[in-house]
Amino acid sequence: MFAPDPNIGDALPVIRQLDEAAINRIAAGEVVERPASAVKELVENALDAGASRIEIALADGGKTLIRVTDDGCGIPADALALAVARHATSKIDGTDLLNIHSFGFRGEALPSLGAVGRLTLTSRAAGAAEAASLTVDGGRVEPVRPAALAQGTVVELRGLFRATPARLKFLRSDRAETQAIGDTVRRLAMAAPHVAFVLRDLSGGGEGRVSFRADAETGDMFGALRGRLARVLGAEFAENALAIDAEREALRLTGYAALPTYSRGTAVAQYLYVNGRPVRDRMLTGALRAAYMDFLSRDRHPAAVLFIDCPPEQVDVNVHPAKSEVRFREPGLARGLIVSGLRHALAGAGHWASTTVAGATLGAFRPESAAQDGPRIYQMDRPSPGARQAAFAAQAPEAPGFAETAQPFARAEDVTEGDADAQAQAQPLGAARAQLHENYIIAQTATGMVIVDQHAAHERLVYERLKRQMAERGVAAQALLIPEIVELGEDGAARLLAHADALAELGLGIEPFGGGAVAVRETPAVLGEVDAAALILDILDELSDLDDSQAVRARIDAVLSRMACHGSVRSGRRMRAEEMNALLREMEATPHSGQCNHGRPTYVELRLADIERLFGRR
Repeated sequence: MFAPDPNIGDALPVIRQLDEAAINRIAAGEVVERPASAVKELVENALDAGASRIEIALADGGKTLIRVTDDGCGIPADALALAVARHATSKIDGTDLLNIHSFGFRGEALPSLGAVGRLTLTSRAAGAAEAASLTVDGGRVEPVRPAALAQGTVVELRGLFRATPARLKFLRSDRAETQAIGDTVRRLAMAAPHVAFVLRDLSGGGEGRVSFRADAETGDMFGALRGRLARVLGAEFAENALAIDAEREALRLTGYAALPTYSRGTAVAQYLYVNGRPVRDRMLTGALRAAYMDFLSRDRHPAAVLFIDCPPEQVDVNVHPAKSEVRFREPGLARGLIVSGLRHALAGAGHWASTTVAGATLGAFRPESAAQDGPRIYQMDRPSPGARQAAFAAQAPEAPGFAETAQPFARAEDVTEGDADAQAQAQPLGAARAQLHENYIIAQTATGMVIVDQHAAHERLVYERLKRQMAERGVAAQALLIPEIVELGEDGAARLLAHADALAELGLGIEPFGGGAVAVRETPAVLGEVDAAALILDILDELSDLDDSQAVRARIDAVLSRMACHGSVRSGRRMRAEEMNALLREMEATPHSGQCNHGRPTYVELRLADIERLFGRR
C-alpha cells in the first residue's frame, strides 16, 4: 500500500529502501522483545554449538549487561564478521527450510542484538591457535582483533535498547526482567539435562550471586531428565511424576507428568517442547488439559514436562520470528498422542496419590510455633526397643478391636484370621482397623497407616465402573421428535460435519441441512433434555480454537459423576470390617482411585517413621 510523502502533500507516493541500521532495528523488535528474549537466542546458539557448560551473567535485569559463556565449538576468526551479518548462518544451506535440526537458523539474533546495543563477540574455534573478538555498536561493526580465551565463545551485550531508547520504556522492573530471564534459562535447562547451566546476577557487584545452578546430569534420557526436573521444579515434582513414553506413527511423546493430586492453581508448571524447542502452543496445551479433564476440577491445572519428537518435515518451526510457535502437518495426530499417552500413564498409576498429601496432613498435626518467650519443650530420650516392648507387654488391652480376639488361647480359626490380617497389611492400603466419624477408614499397613475418605473413594470406584460399562455398550442416543436446526454459517457447518462420525459415537447425531445449517436428530440419552443449539455452538467454539472438542464427552462424564455420587457409600454410614477391607481391595485394583472425581485425594498415607517424629521418637 502506497503512503504519500508528508513533505510534498498527496501528489506522489514515495517508496524508499530502508538503510541497514533501520532494517536491523526492525528485525530486533521482532526477535528481541525483552532481555529474556536475548538470553534465549544466545543460549540456544550455545546449545547448537555443542556446549557442555553454559554460564549466563546479567546486571540490572539484563538491561545493562548480558553475558553468555559456553565451551562449544567456537567461531573461526575469519567468520566473525559474517556471523553478525543478517541472514548469515552455519545451520542451514537454504535449500530446505523444513529440514531443520537446530534451534537457530534465521541468522538474525546477533545482528539484531548488535543493532540495539553494544555486542561483543569473542570466540576461539576448536583447533585455533588464538581467540578473536569483534564488537558491533548500534549496528556499526568494528574490526576483528586478537583476544584471550581458552575455548568456546563469550557473547557480551551491554546497554540493551540504548540505540532504541523508546523500547526501554516498555520494559518492566529489574526484578521482573531478572525473573523472566530465570524462567527462560530453566526452561532451556530442562530441554538439555546433559548440559550444565549457571545463572549469575552481577547487579550487586563483585562475582555476583548465583541464582540458578544445574550440574550436568548423567545416565539415560529418562534418568537424566528426572534429575534435572528435580533440580529445576523441585524434588516433590520428581517424586509425584509419571514417566511418559508413547509413540504414534512418526511422533514420539516423552517426559514426565504429575499425578492429578499434585495439581496447581495456574498453568505455570506446564512445559512443552517440540524437537527440543520450548514452545507455547494452544493446541498442545489444550491436549494436556483434555488428558486430565476427567481428574481435575476447572480451577486446577496439571503439571507436566512433555517432549514431542518428530521428523523435521512434520512440523513447521518457521512460524514466528521468536520461534516460540510451531505448526504441525497433522495437528490431530499430535493432540491425540498427548491425550492417549497421558491417560494411559495415569491409568497405569493405579491408586497412587501424591506424597504431598501426606506432607500436608503431617503439617496439620504439628502445633504452631510457640512464642519466643514461651516455655521450651524438651524431647525425652528415645526408649530402647527392648524397653518399649516391655512397656507395651505390660499394658492389658481394654477392649478388642477389629483384628483382636478376646480368647485366652489360640484356635485354628484364629490363626487363619491372623494370616488373612497379615496378608491384608501387606497390601498397599493395608487392613482396616477402625472407622472414624462414620466417614474415615483407618487402615494399618506394613509401614504405617492409611486414612481413607469412604465416600470420595467409593464415588470414584462407581464412576470408573459406569465409564467401563458405557465404553462396552456405547453411548445410547435418543431421537428428537422434531430435529433441531442450527444455523452455523458455511464454514462452521463444514467444520462441524467433518467430526460427525466422532460425535455420533457419543450419541450426538447431526446431518447437513443445506447452506450453513445442520440438523440435530439425536442427543445422548444420558443427558436427558438438552439445549441442542447451545451444545452445538460450544462444540464449534472448541473446534475453532483447538481443532477438537470434548464438550459432549465432558457433559456425559459430568452426568456419570453425579450418578456415581448418588450411588456411592454416603458419609455417615457405619461400615463393617469386611466392607471396609473390600473397599480397600477394590481401590487397589481400580485405576485413578487415588483421587475423587474432582481431583482431591481419596486417601492419605502416613509412614510410621513420620508418625514417630511427631511424638519425638526419631
